Amino acid sequence: MKSKLSLQDYINGIRASDKRILGKAITLIESKKPEHRQVADQLLKEILPLTGKSIRIGITGVPGAGKSTFIESFGKLAIEQGKKVAVLAIDPSSSINKGSILGDKTRMEELAKDPNAFIRPSPSSGFLGGIANTTFESLLICEASGFDYILIETVGVGQSETLVNDITDVFLFLKIIGGGDELQGIKRGIMEMADLIFINKVNPENLSKAKMTKSELTRALQFITQKEKGWKVPVLIGSALEKTGLDEVFTRIEDFISLKKQNGTFLATRKNQAQKRFEFWVREFILEKAKQDHQLENSFQQHLKNASELLSNPSSEASEFVQKLFRKE
Repeated sequence: MKSKLSLQDYINGIRASDKRILGKAITLIESKKPEHRQVADQLLKEILPLTGKSIRIGITGVPGAGKSTFIESFGKLAIEQGKKVAVLAIDPSSSINKGSILGDKTRMEELAKDPNAFIRPSPSSGFLGGIANTTFESLLICEASGFDYILIETVGVGQSETLVNDITDVFLFLKIIGGGDELQGIKRGIMEMADLIFINKVNPENLSKAKMTKSELTRALQFITQKEKGWKVPVLIGSALEKTGLDEVFTRIEDFISLKKQNGTFLATRKNQAQKRFEFWVREFILEKAKQDHQLENSFQQHLKNASELLSNPSSEASEFVQKLFRKE
């Protein structure tokens, strides 16, 4: 086997759903090395016609909500239904060395062994929202490889679930039963973005409490603007560990996607998401290009220092730097 993969090797491996090459392809697009970025860009262009046929599902919830258990059980159910499942599990990254501190493959051991599943833990590297900055591109790689369902597990630390919502077709919020007011601490923003809510870890002992929580959430959703015309966000109950309630989750997701396609919002939303990715990368590349210029880099650091020490308003410092960046000679 060649030690270095060619562009065609990557393409062939992705088409064949070769898990080893899939992993290498995602590592390639995560790399910040210029030579890797060049090949990654070419690869994404080549595989783009093979993308767009999957259902992209974002899964969020506080730590302890059982996201990994849910994904494993739901993934196995989807495979039983004849689907191929890819999981992009975003590990929290150490703020000190940027390394991953979780091991999703060990937490989803059964699913990882299934030939119709692919699990890829990726470090968030401190990126806002608990998703890696190349998660969208990793998603495209998995789509090109023929995966029907792509599940994106977020850190669930509440930074900005908007970013997850902006790259998926379905946004699933996992809830668990706690003490006190069940609605306390649930951000309105998450409720507004949720397409489906699943109350997890329900058992005979807490079933009554789960039903009360379901009623409270259902009432609260009545005061939130409908995200998709004709869709009343379902609040479901069950246990991922005991594999109860998952059939209904599967059915409701299929129903939701069908409705979006019927409404004409499925492709429209994806186009809007791609536009946001374009704008994100424009900002990234402009800043990167600016830092390659010695004079501009010095200017950037000075404005950054002024902002961080609150010698001036951060937005004013940013505005002044951008003015310098685009100042005509």
